[in-house]
Amino acid sequence: MKLWSDSWTNGDRIPARYAAGRPDGKGAAVFSDNLNPHLAWSDVPAGTQSMVLICHDFDVPSRGDDVNQPGREVSAELPRVDFFHWVLVDLPPRPMEIAEGEFSRGFTPRGKPGPAARGEIRHGLNDYTGWFAGHAEMAGQYFGYDGPFPPWNDSLVHHYVFTLYAVSIPRLPLEGVFTGPQVREKLAGRVLGEATFSGTYTLNQRLLDAGI
Repeated sequence: MKLWSDSWTNGDRIPARYAAGRPDGKGAAVFSDNLNPHLAWSDVPAGTQSMVLICHDFDVPSRGDDVNQPGREVSAELPRVDFFHWVLVDLPPRPMEIAEGEFSRGFTPRGKPGPAARGEIRHGLNDYTGWFAGHAEMAGQYFGYDGPFPPWNDSLVHHYVFTLYAVSIPRLPLEGVFTGPQVREKLAGRVLGEATFSGTYTLNQRLLDAGI
Protein backbone atom coordinates (compact mmCIF):
# COMPACT_ATOMS: atom_id res chain seq x y z
CA MET A 1 0.00 0.00 0.00
CA LYS A 2 1.19 3.55 -0.77
CA LEU A 3 0.33 6.88 0.87
CA TRP A 4 1.29 10.31 -0.47
CA SER A 5 0.26 13.95 -0.51
CA ASP A 6 0.27 16.98 -2.81
CA SER A 7 0.59 19.22 0.27
CA TRP A 8 4.33 18.66 0.82
CA THR A 9 7.05 16.13 -0.05
CA ASN A 10 7.37 13.17 2.30
CA GLY A 11 9.74 13.99 5.15
CA ASP A 12 9.94 17.73 4.39
CA ARG A 13 8.89 20.69 6.53
CA ILE A 14 5.11 21.03 6.80
CA PRO A 15 3.81 24.34 5.35
CA ALA A 16 2.29 26.59 8.03
CA ARG A 17 -1.21 26.45 6.52
CA TYR A 18 -1.47 22.80 7.63
CA ALA A 19 -0.39 23.64 11.18
CA ALA A 20 -2.46 24.81 14.13
CA GLY A 21 0.25 27.31 15.06
CA ARG A 22 2.64 29.57 13.13
CA PRO A 23 5.43 31.92 14.22
CA ASP A 24 4.23 35.36 15.30
CA GLY A 25 7.43 37.11 14.22
CA LYS A 26 8.27 37.99 17.84
CA GLY A 27 9.70 34.66 18.97
CA ALA A 28 6.41 33.07 20.02
CA ALA A 29 3.39 31.76 18.04
CA VAL A 30 -0.24 32.36 17.06
CA PHE A 31 -2.96 30.17 15.58
CA SER A 32 -2.62 29.27 11.90
CA ASP A 33 -4.95 28.06 9.08
CA ASN A 34 -5.10 24.50 10.44
CA LEU A 35 -6.09 22.89 7.13
CA ASN A 36 -5.97 19.12 7.01
CA PRO A 37 -3.53 18.12 4.24
CA HIS A 38 -4.37 16.33 1.03
CA LEU A 39 -3.74 12.58 1.29
CA ALA A 40 -4.09 9.86 -1.32
CA TRP A 41 -3.43 6.13 -1.37
CA SER A 42 -3.21 3.18 -3.73
CA ASP A 43 -2.59 -0.58 -3.82
CA VAL A 44 -5.18 -1.31 -1.14
CA PRO A 45 -4.92 -4.99 -0.07
CA ALA A 46 -7.62 -7.43 -1.16
CA GLY A 47 -10.27 -7.88 1.53
CA THR A 48 -10.00 -4.31 2.86
CA GLN A 49 -13.37 -3.13 4.16
CA SER A 50 -12.38 0.18 5.78
CA MET A 51 -9.42 2.44 6.47
CA VAL A 52 -8.10 4.03 9.66
CA LEU A 53 -5.92 7.14 9.66
CA ILE A 54 -3.82 8.25 12.62
CA CYS A 55 -1.52 11.27 12.76
CA HIS A 56 0.78 11.56 15.74
CA ASP A 57 3.82 13.55 16.86
CA PHE A 58 6.34 11.41 18.76
CA ASP A 59 8.51 14.35 19.88
CA VAL A 60 6.26 15.94 22.51
CA PRO A 61 8.01 16.83 25.81
CA SER A 62 7.11 14.46 28.62
CA ARG A 63 7.18 17.38 31.08
CA GLY A 64 5.82 20.87 30.56
CA ASP A 65 8.00 22.79 33.03
CA ASP A 66 9.85 24.82 30.37
CA VAL A 67 7.22 24.72 27.61
CA ASN A 68 6.57 28.16 26.09
CA GLN A 69 8.52 29.91 28.84
CA PRO A 70 10.38 33.09 27.73
CA GLY A 71 14.14 32.90 28.20
CA ARG A 72 14.17 29.10 28.30
CA GLU A 73 14.40 26.24 25.82
CA VAL A 74 12.96 22.76 26.19
CA SER A 75 15.95 20.42 26.28
CA ALA A 76 16.36 17.97 23.41
CA GLU A 77 17.43 15.41 26.03
CA LEU A 78 14.01 15.41 27.69
CA PRO A 79 12.11 12.10 27.20
CA ARG A 80 9.41 12.42 24.56
CA VAL A 81 5.86 11.01 24.25
CA ASP A 82 3.17 10.61 21.58
CA PHE A 83 0.63 13.36 20.86
CA PHE A 84 -2.29 12.44 18.60
CA HIS A 85 -3.34 15.07 16.06
CA TRP A 86 -5.89 13.10 14.02
CA VAL A 87 -7.81 9.88 14.61
CA LEU A 88 -10.15 8.91 11.77
CA VAL A 89 -11.89 5.52 11.54
CA ASP A 90 -14.38 3.69 9.28
CA LEU A 91 -13.09 5.54 6.23
CA PRO A 92 -14.22 3.89 2.97
CA PRO A 93 -11.30 2.48 0.93
CA ARG A 94 -12.61 4.42 -2.09
CA PRO A 95 -12.39 7.14 -3.25
CA MET A 96 -8.72 6.81 -2.40
CA GLU A 97 -8.22 10.43 -1.40
CA ILE A 98 -8.85 13.03 1.31
CA ALA A 99 -9.02 16.56 -0.04
CA GLU A 100 -7.11 19.48 1.48
CA GLY A 101 -9.35 21.16 4.03
CA GLU A 102 -12.04 18.47 3.77
CA PHE A 103 -12.16 17.86 7.52
CA SER A 104 -10.52 20.96 9.01
CA ARG A 105 -10.39 24.66 8.13
CA GLY A 106 -9.23 26.78 11.03
CA PHE A 107 -8.73 26.07 14.71
CA THR A 108 -11.97 25.83 16.71
CA PRO A 109 -11.83 26.84 20.39
CA ARG A 110 -13.27 24.03 22.56
CA GLY A 111 -12.88 21.66 19.60
CA LYS A 112 -14.67 20.62 16.46
CA PRO A 113 -17.75 18.39 16.93
CA GLY A 114 -17.67 14.60 16.80
CA PRO A 115 -17.37 11.69 16.77
CA ALA A 116 -19.62 11.64 13.65
CA ALA A 117 -17.70 13.08 10.69
CA ARG A 118 -19.47 12.25 7.42
CA GLY A 119 -21.56 9.22 6.50
CA GLU A 120 -20.11 6.28 8.40
CA ILE A 121 -16.77 8.04 9.03
CA ARG A 122 -15.97 8.81 12.68
CA HIS A 123 -13.41 11.05 14.37
CA GLY A 124 -11.67 10.23 17.62
CA LEU A 125 -10.39 12.75 20.11
CA ASN A 126 -7.04 14.37 19.47
CA ASP A 127 -4.70 15.30 22.30
CA TYR A 128 -5.52 19.01 22.33
CA THR A 129 -8.36 17.75 24.52
CA GLY A 130 -5.90 17.12 27.32
CA TRP A 131 -3.64 20.04 26.50
CA PHE A 132 -6.45 22.59 26.94
CA ALA A 133 -8.27 20.75 29.73
CA GLY A 134 -7.42 23.36 32.35
CA HIS A 135 -7.93 26.41 30.12
CA ALA A 136 -11.16 28.29 30.85
CA GLU A 137 -11.66 29.55 27.27
CA MET A 138 -10.31 26.55 25.34
CA ALA A 139 -11.31 23.44 27.33
CA GLY A 140 -13.45 20.93 25.44
CA GLN A 141 -13.46 17.76 23.37
CA TYR A 142 -11.26 18.17 20.32
CA PHE A 143 -12.36 15.82 17.54
CA GLY A 144 -10.80 15.41 14.12
CA TYR A 145 -7.70 17.10 12.74
CA ASP A 146 -5.79 19.80 14.56
CA GLY A 147 -2.31 20.24 13.18
CA PRO A 148 1.16 20.99 14.55
CA PHE A 149 1.61 23.54 17.33
CA PRO A 150 4.82 22.43 19.08
CA PRO A 151 6.29 24.50 21.91
CA TRP A 152 7.79 27.64 20.38
CA ASN A 153 10.86 27.21 22.57
CA ASP A 154 11.50 23.52 21.91
CA SER A 155 15.07 22.80 20.86
CA LEU A 156 13.91 19.68 19.03
CA VAL A 157 12.25 19.71 15.59
CA HIS A 158 9.02 17.69 15.78
CA HIS A 159 8.08 14.83 13.44
CA TYR A 160 4.48 14.17 12.38
CA VAL A 161 3.57 10.74 11.03
CA PHE A 162 0.36 9.99 9.15
CA THR A 163 -0.29 6.24 9.23
CA LEU A 164 -3.02 4.73 7.08
CA TYR A 165 -4.26 1.24 7.94
CA ALA A 166 -6.22 -1.11 5.68
CA VAL A 167 -8.70 -2.90 7.96
CA SER A 168 -10.50 -6.22 7.49
CA ILE A 169 -13.82 -5.07 9.01
CA PRO A 170 -16.17 -2.23 7.94
CA ARG A 171 -16.56 -0.66 11.39
CA LEU A 172 -14.02 -0.58 14.19
CA PRO A 173 -15.56 -1.97 17.45
CA LEU A 174 -15.54 1.29 19.41
CA GLU A 175 -18.59 3.17 20.66
CA GLY A 176 -19.05 6.77 21.72
CA VAL A 177 -15.95 8.88 22.30
CA PHE A 178 -12.57 7.21 21.69
CA THR A 179 -8.87 8.07 21.54
CA GLY A 180 -5.80 7.17 19.48
CA PRO A 181 -4.47 4.54 21.92
CA GLN A 182 -7.90 2.88 21.99
CA VAL A 183 -7.95 2.73 18.19
CA ARG A 184 -4.47 1.22 18.11
CA GLU A 185 -5.64 -1.46 20.54
CA LYS A 186 -8.69 -2.34 18.41
CA LEU A 187 -6.59 -2.56 15.25
CA ALA A 188 -4.72 -5.60 16.60
CA GLY A 189 -5.30 -8.59 14.32
CA ARG A 190 -7.39 -6.57 11.87
CA VAL A 191 -4.74 -4.77 9.78
CA LEU A 192 -4.19 -6.04 6.22
CA GLY A 193 -1.63 -3.39 5.30
CA GLU A 194 -0.34 0.03 6.27
CA ALA A 195 1.55 2.99 4.84
CA THR A 196 3.03 6.19 6.26
CA PHE A 197 3.64 9.78 5.19
CA SER A 198 5.47 12.30 7.37
CA GLY A 199 6.65 15.86 7.81
CA THR A 200 8.52 18.05 10.29
CA TYR A 201 7.66 21.32 12.00
CA THR A 202 9.16 23.78 14.45
CA LEU A 203 8.15 27.15 15.89
CA ASN A 204 11.54 27.79 17.50
CA GLN A 205 12.79 31.03 15.92
CA ARG A 206 16.42 30.09 16.55
CA LEU A 207 15.99 26.91 14.52
CA LEU A 208 14.00 28.71 11.82
CA ASP A 209 16.70 31.36 11.46
CA ALA A 210 19.27 28.56 11.11
CA GLY A 211 17.22 27.01 8.31
CA ILE A 212 16.52 23.85 10.29
